Amino acid sequence: MSSTVVVVGGGYGGSSVAKALDAEGGVDVVLVEPKDAFVHAAGSLRALVKPEWAGNIFFPYDGLMARGRVVRDRVAAVDGDGRGVTLAGGGRIDADYVVLASGSDYPFPAKSDSDAAVEALDRLRLAHKELSAAGRVLITGAGPVGLELAGEIAAVWPGKRITLLDPADEVMPSFAPELRAELRRQLTALGVELRLGAALAAQPATPAGQVGAFAVATTAGDTIEADIWFRCHGVRVNGGYLTGSLDAGALTERGQVRVTATLQVRGHERLYALGDLTDLAEAKMAGYAMKHAAVVAANVAAQVRGERPAATYTPSPVPSVLLPLGPNGGVGQVPAEEPDSPPTLLPASAVAEYKGADLFTGRFAELFGTA
Repeated sequence: MSSTVVVVGGGYGGSSVAKALDAEGGVDVVLVEPKDAFVHAAGSLRALVKPEWAGNIFFPYDGLMARGRVVRDRVAAVDGDGRGVTLAGGGRIDADYVVLASGSDYPFPAKSDSDAAVEALDRLRLAHKELSAAGRVLITGAGPVGLELAGEIAAVWPGKRITLLDPADEVMPSFAPELRAELRRQLTALGVELRLGAALAAQPATPAGQVGAFAVATTAGDTIEADIWFRCHGVRVNGGYLTGSLDAGALTERGQVRVTATLQVRGHERLYALGDLTDLAEAKMAGYAMKHAAVVAANVAAQVRGERPAATYTPSPVPSVLLPLGPNGGVGQVPAEEPDSPPTLLPASAVAEYKGADLFTGRFAELFGTA
C-alpha cells in the first residue's frame, strides 16, 4: 500500500524533495503550490536587465514528476500529526507525511509576487523599461541580492550611476576579509558607490521600481538623488498557516520552524521542514534548501519502508557564496577541504563558470524536464 506525502510549496527545496520522493516506490507525492510555474529566483535579476532572457527563469511543473500530482492552491492549515492539510480553496488532502517547504517572500525583483508566469514576465518587462530610462539607481541593501543587482545593472548599462546603501559598517561581514576586499575592488571598477553605515531616513516618494527623480535623506545626515530605486532586503517567512496548526514549541518568535538534525519538525514524527522556513543557523539560500531536500527525501523514504530516519543535516560553520557581479564578474567562498583551514576563495572566472554565465538555468531545466 502506498504512502501519501504532501509537499507544501514548490520552490527550490519543495520541488527537489517532491521529485526525489516521486522516484521512490510506494510513495504518492502531492505538491501544493499556487504558482503555475517554478520561478528560478536566482535568475530574476538578470531577467530584469535582459528581458529577452527572462523566459529562462520559468519552469512549468508539468515535467517535475512522473507519477505525482500538483495541486494549485495554498495550504491554510496543517494537521499537527502530519495526517493531512487543509487548502485555502476549501479542500483537504489526507497524508501519511507532510513536508513544509513554503519558503519566504522577498521584495520584487528578486522574487515574483504573482502566481501566473505570464503576469510575472510582464512585470519584469515593465520594470526593465522603467530602469532603462533611469540614469541614477539607488539600491537599499548591500547583501548578496543588492550586490548582484548592482552587478547586473552595471554590466548592461555601464553609464548608470549606482548607489548601494546599507546600515552595516562592512559589506558581507560574515565572509573572509579577502573576499570583501575583492568585492570592493570589483564594485569600484564597475563604478558602483557603496554607502555603508546608513539607511534611508524615510522611503522615497517614488514607488520602488518606477522611474521618477527624487532626493531622499539618510540616517547619516546626507542626501541621495536618484531616478529609480529597488529594495533588496526584508525576508519574510511564509509560515502564517502554521499558527494554530503547530504547538508553540515548534515555532520561533519569527515564525520559523524548529527542526531536529533529521529535519523533522521538533516533536512531530511525520512532519518535516526545509529551506527558509526552518530555524537552521545558516544563510537562507537555494543551495542549502536543496541539500535539506536530499535529507528529507531519504528520511521519509526510510519511514515508508518501516525504518527509522537516519540521514542528518548539520549547517556548515563556514558560510558559502557564489556571488556573480554580471555574467563575467563576482566573488566566491566555499569551505576548505581540510577542517579548520581558512575558506577557499573563488576568483571571478570560477564564479562565472559555475554560476554567472547561465545562473544554473541548465540545472533546473533538467530538474523540471525541459532540458
